[in-house]
Amino acid sequence: MTALGNRLEGKVVLVSGAASDIGIAIAARCIAEGASVVCADLDLEAAARTARQLGAAALPARCDVTDLESARAVVELTLSRFGRLDGYVHNAAAPWHDGSVEDLDPAHWHQEVGVSLTGAFLMSKFVVPAMRAGGGGSIVLVASQLGHVATARSVAYCAAKAGLIHLARLLAVDHAADGIRANSLSPGAVRTGRLLRSWSSLDEADSKLGPAHVLGRIGRPEEIGASTAFLLSDDSSFVTATDLLADGGYTAR
Repeated sequence: MTALGNRLEGKVVLVSGAASDIGIAIAARCIAEGASVVCADLDLEAAARTARQLGAAALPARCDVTDLESARAVVELTLSRFGRLDGYVHNAAAPWHDGSVEDLDPAHWHQEVGVSLTGAFLMSKFVVPAMRAGGGGSIVLVASQLGHVATARSVAYCAAKAGLIHLARLLAVDHAADGIRANSLSPGAVRTGRLLRSWSSLDEADSKLGPAHVLGRIGRPEEIGASTAFLLSDDSSFVTATDLLADGGYTAR
């Protein structure tokens, strides 16, 4: 990848869910801007593939964000390998499960909330002191435009993402004195393999979902990577406790 600048030069970023389309794009953008990146994922083989794809600045790691000791271990690995932690991106995601409160399997509710919301809480328990020790940092929780607006039969996903948006605000308020900024990032629909569970192709997804976005199309993973890098960098040094809607205008209507 062509170097894009040095906004993240010398910084160390931990990305969970790094083997997904968006996670890979986030890690790639951070590396292109000068960071070293710990590519953490529940699937270690997939994390290793991601790291090989991205080169020497990427370190693969297994992490189950729903497990306290796994969260502790991946932060300790980051510190032992790099000596610091400047950025954390909570991009871990659970499979989408369709349902209203009446028919959604409670196990699917717990899975979604566990990975998205509780996972961010558990990771932050170790990310915050690591950043404090290094003089500060930036936390980015990947939420969704559906944390702002409701869509039918998506009760677990929408509720968990809305919780992430507010968790970021709370992290920002509680830890500003530690030099830590915290924000959420809410993408609209993005061209990822996840959409193929509902659509036969990404082009079909774009044609069906694109008109709901003011820009007339769904997003690309690299656009989410660019937005994340902004929130991690000093270019956003006066941005905290907010949600960046990278949603192509979806919520404007």
